[in-house]
Amino acid sequence: MSGRPVVLVTGGAGYIGSHACKALAAAGYLPVTFDNLSTGNRWAVRWGPLEVGDILDMNRVNEAFGKHRPVAVMHFAALALVGESMQEPGRYYRNNVTGTINLLDAARAHDVRAFVFSSTCATYGVPETVPIREDAPQRPVNPYGASKLMVERLLADYDMAYGIRYAALRYFNAAGADPEGEIGEARAVETHLIPLMLDAILGTRPPLVVMGTDYPTPDGTAVRDYIHVADLAEAHVAALQRLLEGGASLKANLGTGAGYSVKEIVAAAEAITGRTVPLTYGPRRPGDPPRLVADVTGPCPIPRATRHSALETIIGSAWRWHREKAARAARCP
Repeated sequence: MSGRPVVLVTGGAGYIGSHACKALAAAGYLPVTFDNLSTGNRWAVRWGPLEVGDILDMNRVNEAFGKHRPVAVMHFAALALVGESMQEPGRYYRNNVTGTINLLDAARAHDVRAFVFSSTCATYGVPETVPIREDAPQRPVNPYGASKLMVERLLADYDMAYGIRYAALRYFNAAGADPEGEIGEARAVETHLIPLMLDAILGTRPPLVVMGTDYPTPDGTAVRDYIHVADLAEAHVAALQRLLEGGASLKANLGTGAGYSVKEIVAAAEAITGRTVPLTYGPRRPGDPPRLVADVTGPCPIPRATRHSALETIIGSAWRWHREKAARAARCP
């Protein structure tokens, strides 16, 4: 081994997890990816070893802990499609809640006392006020958000009972790609607006379907807070370091405080790419609130990194990644 402290990164072959692995390596850690590769990509595991396994397989989870002896867990392995969670709630609760219990029990057995959790603004449901403060009521409106809120409660209980300190990072819309172009979004089943839109421009996916034009927002389309994935990764590392230095458990919103509608994102993409977004309009997606924007004005125990999160930077980095991905696919059909 390298002598660097090991962090077990569940879901480290996925979009946000792989960016977190790169940030961990840059900060002096050895990220060990634990991933079943159901949606992640083997090629995205570039900064440490890969253990292929499922968080529902307790034997494999314990094997990974015993083999690599991590100092902490960074947990991204979750089912995360809102619409799918409405259709298959049991599958979401089983994976997201039971899988996390397995990880927490393994952490306890192997004396790991730091746990960074990928939570979500979906725990707030339809907020009473926007921007959304960390102390706002959490009333999720879909099983995905409910499963994440259950995990937040689990973490608080395991902290109280066993001293496993945690960071629950509730992020808003992760977007963009690695500024150095090494990794980015690449999923067979894609639901995120920006990659669907850019792939539609490139002709590698069908026209974008704008889901809902009758929301109570200025232009009728849903409003979201977009944060660059590299900024998310930096915040995860900052939370990890706080826990390893003995800091108390924390909950934090990760967003920018700025909200953009779907139509505003489309207009920005057309300005940046110089191309027209092919699109159609459809009904609202079940379980989607009209407006989700973070309140980032309150005190926070970790830096709220936003140096990459200007909308032009987010879309520009994603555009470079998706163009190169399309070019690679054309060269290697």
